[in-house]
Amino acid sequence: MMLKIRNLDAGYGNLKVLKRISMHVKAGEIVTIIGANGSGKSTLLNTVSGLIRVKSGEILFNDKNINNMKTERIVLLGCSLIPEGRQLFPAMTVKENLILGGYILKSKKKKINLEEDIKKIYTLFPRLEERKTQLSGTLSGGEQQMLAIGRALMSEPDFIMMDEPSIGLAPLIVKEIFKIIVSLRENGKTILLVEQNAKAALKIADRGYVVETGNIILEGTSEELLNNNDVQRAYLGKDYKNIAER
Repeated sequence: MMLKIRNLDAGYGNLKVLKRISMHVKAGEIVTIIGANGSGKSTLLNTVSGLIRVKSGEILFNDKNINNMKTERIVLLGCSLIPEGRQLFPAMTVKENLILGGYILKSKKKKINLEEDIKKIYTLFPRLEERKTQLSGTLSGGEQQMLAIGRALMSEPDFIMMDEPSIGLAPLIVKEIFKIIVSLRENGKTILLVEQNAKAALKIADRGYVVETGNIILEGTSEELLNNNDVQRAYLGKDYKNIAER
């Protein structure tokens, strides 16, 4: 089991956002978490990545307890977060953002060749090579998301958490980003995906969890969730079934 969470409580100060969350992600899976705004999805990813403290419960990554471990150490273990809104450094170039993504490995392993690693990212995203000297703040939304993914890959993660990768993107670009996510899994990465576009997420995921007010209220295979009446009504739109059957 790559990630296993048991009875996790977490939040901000005295505010408990996550309430006895239990879930798991197996190596090689794409697992999605769906839910309304404010349901605790981002809090869950931020807690796994060490940005929010665990109040109680347990987070195991490759059987190692990472409760309240520093984010830097969690990244070195092979777990990387692509945050909501990309959070690039807008006044820095594409290449400089990628260099920062590999900084932790470079600081810990003297033999890391950042230039070779950047070439691998350019192979995956040729558009980034075309814009390598361009300030990241001037990129399109889709290009910024590619850069955010590329920056995360620079730390050589086995497990990638993505928080709302389709937010603010045009439908055609969303399709491209989701193809990239599938290709990452095909190249050996494990993905935990938080996504408001529930239909798109469930179409590429193996399994999913539904979160409401900090609780997991439903889990199942993607097919089970796509065919669940409550999920259809709340997250897929009332006409989803009619559209799917055409």
